[in-house]
Amino acid sequence: MRNFVCLLALSLTPAMLFAQSPERFRVYLGTYSGKLSQGIYQCELNLKNGSLSRPELAAETKDPSFVAFHPNKKFLYAVNEGQASVSAFAIDAKTGKLTYLNSQPSQGGAPCHLVVDATGKNVLAANYSGGSCICIPIEPDGKLAKASSFQQHVGKRKHGHSIHVDKANKFAVCADLGLDKIIVYRFDPEKGTLAANDPPAFNTPKGAGPRHFAWHPNHQFAYINGESNMTVIVCAYDAEKGAFTQKQVLSTLPKTEKRKGGSTAEVVVHPSGKFVYVSNRDPYNSIAIFSCNPKTGMLKAVGHESRNVKTPRNFAIEPTGQYMLIANQSSNSVMSLRINQKTGALTPTGSVIEVGSPVCVRFMPLSK
Repeated sequence: MRNFVCLLALSLTPAMLFAQSPERFRVYLGTYSGKLSQGIYQCELNLKNGSLSRPELAAETKDPSFVAFHPNKKFLYAVNEGQASVSAFAIDAKTGKLTYLNSQPSQGGAPCHLVVDATGKNVLAANYSGGSCICIPIEPDGKLAKASSFQQHVGKRKHGHSIHVDKANKFAVCADLGLDKIIVYRFDPEKGTLAANDPPAFNTPKGAGPRHFAWHPNHQFAYINGESNMTVIVCAYDAEKGAFTQKQVLSTLPKTEKRKGGSTAEVVVHPSGKFVYVSNRDPYNSIAIFSCNPKTGMLKAVGHESRNVKTPRNFAIEPTGQYMLIANQSSNSVMSLRINQKTGALTPTGSVIEVGSPVCVRFMPLSK
């Protein structure tokens, strides 16, 4: 009976799995502060047509360039990149407004990415300047306690750019762009500690500049976007050892394109595991689309989407897998695209909202 249930779950599409899900998602948008932005914004995504509502300021805060939810969806955490801190907010379930709780120093410069572990007991963040990562315990009321663990990366050019925890909540992996490494730590969620793993790191190709990282839904594979060399790196993952093995490296540009500058920003796996996407920033301004073999994890380039895309910093796919939202940093906009469930192709819905310097997109279900 258990095997039957597992096979049934694997056979369902994201839309089928979310058949009883809300018809709308609340969307939180992290930004860089400026004339057009004062903090974290919120809007709503309508799953019937992919339309976005007018954005509203959810909380005034400085440079909240990345945000993450607590598993209970009662709290939101943000890095304040310019202030070298991590902040906690309580979420009003009815209005979506955020109430500031407190903040803690990130103990490193320009924190640029964070996650909350599966137990909801810790926030883990990556510091770009100086290259380091930190673990900060979460109190029962959602506030942040003093840091419980700090790890300084070692090398001449250190830039921590993202951090993630594996499905078992056993290992934390931090992409260091400057060192060309995915640094792996043994993670203890009860103690809130990070300790060097054996092996301590996965070495990406020299000059790749690993920036962001995404797990395949089966957690047997991982995908890394090389910011500096504009590639996507495919890895197999050994969940027992916390070790990665390189399987494939592909360019995120068309074969006919002769590269002139440029960089990638984000990598995202579709909830179905069938597609992987990477954002190409100026001057290419596109989303690279790859089909994925779920048995091997290997990718095949199948196209690019560039209509109205301008400096696509961060983008995300809502949990049902029907729509992608792209944060166009330099054009101060967030756009909605429909995803073809058979091919992975993207089609703009025509819904675009104005948000100053958007750099992070995160979804929260809303009741029907």
